[in-house]
Amino acid sequence: MSKPTPTGSGLRKAKQASRARASAGGSRGWPFFIALGAVVALGIVLVVISAGGRKEAVAPPGVVTMEVASAEHVEGPVAYPQTPPVGGDHNSVWQNCGYYAEPVAPEMGVHSMEHGAVWITYRPDLAEDEVDTLRGLAGNFVLVSPWTEGLPAPVVASAWGNQLPVDSASDPALDAFIEFFRQGPQSPEPGAPCRGGQGQPE
Repeated sequence: MSKPTPTGSGLRKAKQASRARASAGGSRGWPFFIALGAVVALGIVLVVISAGGRKEAVAPPGVVTMEVASAEHVEGPVAYPQTPPVGGDHNSVWQNCGYYAEPVAPEMGVHSMEHGAVWITYRPDLAEDEVDTLRGLAGNFVLVSPWTEGLPAPVVASAWGNQLPVDSASDPALDAFIEFFRQGPQSPEPGAPCRGGQGQPE
């Protein structure tokens, strides 16, 4: 048996009820979409702020870039064309990153740079407070050691194929060099360890 079709006032009431249901359903949906839009907009704003505020590392002025022709493992001493070296053939064992009060073997320091380390060398007569500053930079892929003779500046920072001489351990260019070159793409083996090799840092 079919339901009777509403007529007259019954039809008007049915239409009003239908509109009320539609209106109620719409009003329930709007808060959700408003909240969703706000979340999306906030996410976009945060991404823009993050990208705009990110400071990319920049190589400091004064860096000298040199070509490194070979990177073989060899036994015995190597005659490097630079003082200190910026790369080349090296010992099969790397120098553990950290601070050393005595000179380290260049062939092992070069191996550390192959792994992405920055090697900071300094003259033995450098003031003690300057040495303390350098000691504070050591570790985390930074090797620090004295260089006995022929160093072209009081402090020299070296990374594979790159070098920066500075007059003071407090020169901000030194920090900038570390941030730019440590584990940088110039390294033949970035990410390889700088622990578990040779030597125990102080």
